[in-house]
Amino acid sequence: MTDGTLETIDGRPALRFERTLAHSVERVWRAISDPEELGRWFPAAADWTPATGETFEAYGATGEVTEVDAPHRLAWTFAGERYSFELAAREGGCRLVFTHVFDDRTRAAQTAAGWETYLSRLEPHLAGGYLSEEAAHEPWEEVHEGYAERFGVDPGPGRRFLAAQRARR
Repeated sequence: MTDGTLETIDGRPALRFERTLAHSVERVWRAISDPEELGRWFPAAADWTPATGETFEAYGATGEVTEVDAPHRLAWTFAGERYSFELAAREGGCRLVFTHVFDDRTRAAQTAAGWETYLSRLEPHLAGGYLSEEAAHEPWEEVHEGYAERFGVDPGPGRRFLAAQRARR
C-alpha cells in the first residue's frame, strides 16, 4: 500500500499511516488496546491495561503509556520513541492514524516498510481472519525500495537489515 508519509514532529522524523477501516471505532479500539488482539497483528503484544502512566516490557525494553482517551487515542513511549493511534468515526467505519516518532532518519524507509507490513495484518484480523507475519513480510523488499525512493533516503540500511534477516534463516 505504501501510504505512509515522512513528517517532522518536534524536530524529529515521524512516520504517519492512515487507514480507513470498515469497522467501528470500538472494534478497532479493542484491536489496538487488548494484548491478546495485538498479538495477532502487531509486532508485540504489550501486556498493558492500558492506562496513562502504566509501564510495560517488550523486547527487553520498557515502555510507558502516555495518553489514553478510549476509544479515540492511545499513545506511548518505547525505547525513547513515541507512538500513537488515533481513531475517528467515519461513515461505514473509522479512520485510524498511526504515528511513530523516532530519531534516526536513515531508518525511515526500513521502519516504514515494517509498519506497512504490520498494518497490513490489521484488516484481516478485524474481519475475523489472519494474515501470518511471514505472508505479510513477502512484499517487504519492494515496499522498502518504494519508501526509500519516496523519502529520498539511502536504501542501504534497509537492504543490510533484510540481508541479515535472511542470513538468520
